[in-house]
Amino acid sequence: MNFRYNKKDRTFISIIVLIHVLFFLMALYYTRIYMGDSFEYIYEAMNIKNMFFFYSGNPAMPIQPEYMTQRQPLYPLFLMGVYLFSVNNWIVLAIQNLISIGNIIYARKLFLHIGYNRKYDWLMLLLIIAYPSQFINANTIIPDILLQSCTLLYFGHFVALLKTRQLSHGWYMCLWLIAGLFIKPVLYPFVAIHFIALFILFLSRRIKMQRPLLIMTLPVCAVLCYNYSNELRTGKSHFSSNQSFNAIYYFNAYYTATKGADSAAAFLAKERADINAIPEYKDRYDYANHRGITLLKEHFVSYILFHLKNAGRIFIDPGKAEMDLFTGHLTYGTLYARQNTSFAVTMKQKGISGLRDYMGSNPSMIYVIPILLFNIIRLLGMVFFFFDKKIHTHIRLSVLLLLLYFAIIAGPIANPRYFLPVSLIAIGCATIGISSQLNKRLQIK
Repeated sequence: MNFRYNKKDRTFISIIVLIHVLFFLMALYYTRIYMGDSFEYIYEAMNIKNMFFFYSGNPAMPIQPEYMTQRQPLYPLFLMGVYLFSVNNWIVLAIQNLISIGNIIYARKLFLHIGYNRKYDWLMLLLIIAYPSQFINANTIIPDILLQSCTLLYFGHFVALLKTRQLSHGWYMCLWLIAGLFIKPVLYPFVAIHFIALFILFLSRRIKMQRPLLIMTLPVCAVLCYNYSNELRTGKSHFSSNQSFNAIYYFNAYYTATKGADSAAAFLAKERADINAIPEYKDRYDYANHRGITLLKEHFVSYILFHLKNAGRIFIDPGKAEMDLFTGHLTYGTLYARQNTSFAVTMKQKGISGLRDYMGSNPSMIYVIPILLFNIIRLLGMVFFFFDKKIHTHIRLSVLLLLLYFAIIAGPIANPRYFLPVSLIAIGCATIGISSQLNKRLQIK
C-alpha cells in the first residue's frame, strides 16, 4: 500500500497538523484534559512504575480486587513509558496528537486503495473537522485514540488480506485485535466475530485450515490466558471487572428514560449497595452478572427496543456534552445533575418558547447544529457506500459489521467517544459514497 506523496498529500497533512495544533493550544488554555476514568489509568501507570503493580486504585487505600482488572494494561503501560522520563501529561497529549495525525493519514492512505480520490480531499477534511471528538480525545488522558489505531490497522490488514491473499496479514489482524483488547475491553466480544468471519472467509477461499486456524484462535487464546491470570489475582476468571456491572449501568440509562432521573439514581444506588454488601469479589461479580441477566429478562422487549434506538444515535450524535466538558462550560458533576435540562426535555416542557433560553445558556449550540448536519451527511454517504457495487462486497460487509458492532455495544450510553474507534473508517466510506454520487451527477450532465 505504498505511494508517493504529492502536493495534495502535503496540503492535506498540513491542514490536519494545523487543526491538531489548534486543539492542543485550546487544551492548554482550558486545561480540561481529564475525565472520570483518567485518574484510574494514571494510578495504574504510577503503580506499575513504582511497584510493577497492575492496579488502577489508590495504593494508599485498602486494596480492592475490582481495581486489579478494571482498566486494561496497555494504556497504563503507554502512560508509564512517558512517566519513566517525566510525569507530565502534556507530553502524553502531544504524543496522542501525533498518533491521531498518523491515524488520519493512514486512514486516507488506506481508502486510496479502496476507491477514494484525492480530488475529494476537501470533503474528507470537512467531515474530519466536523467531528471534533477526534481532536478532543487526542487532548484528553483516555485510551480511545490508541484504540482507534488498533481498529484502523486491524481493518487495514483485513483489506490487504483480501487483496493479496497473504496470510501474514491475518497474523497482523490478530496482533492488532489483541492490542485493542488490552487497551479497552470493548473489543472482548469481537473475538468471537473475528473467529467466525475469518472461518467463513477462509472456507470460501478453500484455503487449508492449518495456519488459518491458528490465526483465528490466537485472540481467543490471549483472552483465555488473561482470564486465567485474573483468576490467579482475584479468584474469579474474567476479562474485566466492568463486565458484570455494565448491564446494570445500561439499565440505569433505561430507567432514566422511562421512570425519570430520580428513580434511576435510586435504582443505581440500591444495586451498588447490594453488590458492595457481598464480601467476596467472586460472589459480587457473579451477583452483578446474574442481576443484569434478570433485569434483561424482566424488560426484554422494551429494553431491546430502547437499546437499539439509542445505539442508532451514535451515528449522528454531535457530542455537545463532550465539547462543553472540554471547554469548561460543563463539569461532570453538573453533567449528571442536569439530566432534566437537555434540549429534548426543554422543548418538551416549554415548546418553542424554551428555545431562546436554551440557546442562551448553551453557547456551544452554534457549533452543535452544523456538526449534526455534517453527521447526517456522513451517514448518508455511508449508505451510498454500502450500496456501491464497485466496492468489494467483503469490504462493505466488514465495514458494516464494525460500525454496527460499536453502535450496539455502546447502546444507551452511545456518544462520539464510543464511535471514535471506527469514526475514520466511517468518514472514509462516506467520502467514497458521496464522491461516487457526485461523479454520477457530473457524468449525467
